[in-house]
Amino acid sequence: MAAGLFELRKDPITGWWVATVVDRAFHRDRFARAAEPVDDRMFGCANCSTPAGDGVRTRMLKDFAFHVVGTDDQARELDRDLGLAQVSLAQARATGSWRTVVAPPQEHRPLHAVPIELVEALVTGARDALLAARSDGQTEYLTVIQNWGVQAGARTNHLCLDLYDLPQIPHRIAEELGGAARFVIREGECPFCRLVRDEVRRPDRLVWEDADSVAFAPYASRSAFEIWIVPRHHDADFSRAGAREIRATAAALRAVLGRLASSLDGPPYNLVLHTAPLREQVDGTYHWHWEIHPRLREIAGLELGTGLPVNPVSPEDAVEELLGRAQAEGGGSG
Repeated sequence: MAAGLFELRKDPITGWWVATVVDRAFHRDRFARAAEPVDDRMFGCANCSTPAGDGVRTRMLKDFAFHVVGTDDQARELDRDLGLAQVSLAQARATGSWRTVVAPPQEHRPLHAVPIELVEALVTGARDALLAARSDGQTEYLTVIQNWGVQAGARTNHLCLDLYDLPQIPHRIAEELGGAARFVIREGECPFCRLVRDEVRRPDRLVWEDADSVAFAPYASRSAFEIWIVPRHHDADFSRAGAREIRATAAALRAVLGRLASSLDGPPYNLVLHTAPLREQVDGTYHWHWEIHPRLREIAGLELGTGLPVNPVSPEDAVEELLGRAQAEGGGSG
């Protein structure tokens, strides 16, 4: 019988299931995949020149990126009157924005390859944007992401963090919020704090740790080589991150992304910050963290048809590969 036995694993926070292949030997040549650069030869790199300046800058791409219609009836009325499926800004509630925190001009290296001071400056820019969005109180959630490589949806080679000011709480975050609250009621502690403690004690999924952060492949990883970076100190809101938390985040991101680059030839990935919503108080139940999702394969029909993520590499095998290559190259644990 051909290898490919699925083990159904349940995310302890959201309750979602993942199908993990556990009986197939890991072959690096099936997954090592270099990030493809964006072809910007025709128009050049806009982030190198806009906005003007030599340091880390914030560039506004769309000041109103999302259009919200109040009810289905209003949407149908607008569609009927305008003869279009779109909604005009004049007749809908415009909200949100799309910005990017950009590195200095000509900085097209990956995040793990730049000085840690630059990583700190980019992360600080994201923290400051969260503070401003919370103070403004006009939207529900500010998503901070990095898309690296064409396969991960990148539109630029320039090192940057994208900021999406959303009029609603993303589904994934909402599921984490609800699941974390239920976990606290049931178990009496934050599930992310529990994960930090348990993953360090049982290191088969532990990728990296230091005095401030723990990086591990979650038990129900939704994709191959998925890694979470979770601070040891409990806090729901990244906008409260101080200088120590910024330094710790920069160090963890460089270390983990560098390890992925060494093992998988500098893969494309999506980096996402999970933090508290702008208008909700979830201090007792939520815990900010970063998630790294390498883009090593295409989504197939089973996943699209069922919503069940399929992970072809068990998190334990992924960590064995990451740590094995790190040790062979003389790397440590943090």
